[in-house]
Formats: sequence, C-alpha cells, structure tokens
Amino acid sequence: MHLILRGEIRTAVGNFSYCLDRLEPHYARKTDMRLFPGTLNVHLTTATYPTPANALRLEKEEYAGRVSVSIVPCKIFDREAFILRPDTDTGKYGDPPEKILEIATDVNLRDTYKLKDGDIVDIEVFEHVPS
Repeated sequence: MHLILRGEIRTAVGNFSYCLDRLEPHYARKTDMRLFPGTLNVHLTTATYPTPANALRLEKEEYAGRVSVSIVPCKIFDREAFILRPDTDTGKYGDPPEKILEIATDVNLRDTYKLKDGDIVDIEVFEHVPS
C-alpha cells in the first residue's frame, strides 16, 4: 500500500544542505544513496504526515551530533527519495512539522525538474517502511 501526499514547494532556510554535505557518509550508509546536499521543502496542502514509528533513523550518537533524524523512503517524479525529519523540527512558517516534508535524493530536484516556489508536487510514501 502507498499514500500520495500533495504539497506546495517553498523556499527554506537551507540548514539541510550543510548537514547533508557534512554527514554524507552517514546518510549514504542509511539510504544506500549519495544524497544531493540540499532538500526540497514541501508544505502539504490538504493533509498531515506524522513520522512513522518504523522510520529509518540516523541517531545523533552515530555521528557525535546534536539532532537525530528520521528517514522515510518515498518517491517524487518516480525518483527514489527520502523524507528527512529532524527530531527538533517544531515547525516552520507557523506550520506544524507534520505538514512539512524535507525531500532529499541524489539530484537537485529544483534544477532537474525546473521547480519553483508555489509549484505543486506529489510525494509517494509507502505504508510500511523497509527495515
């Protein structure tokens, strides 16, 4: 089973680009993919998406960091990708964190698919996260 989430692209602060670049070997170990150092910030328009209890995890102790991150496999434009959600994310722009998706994959999604703020995209999430 899978779920289709629809959301609007918005510009974000850019913190994940630093984290993904610096922690690339750790994310690669968890995802089996070398992630582009940056995420696509998607704000859900009609739903929320709570982080599944069985999400992959990059624990702060694994990289001597301050924040653990949940990693949920997904697809965007039929491309394998991941929703990254830090434990300390308490919302951006006043939205609850369940309405915000940080999508990471092996390419710059904005450049590859000519995306801009305000564009609507669909994210395919699978009901059961592989263990």
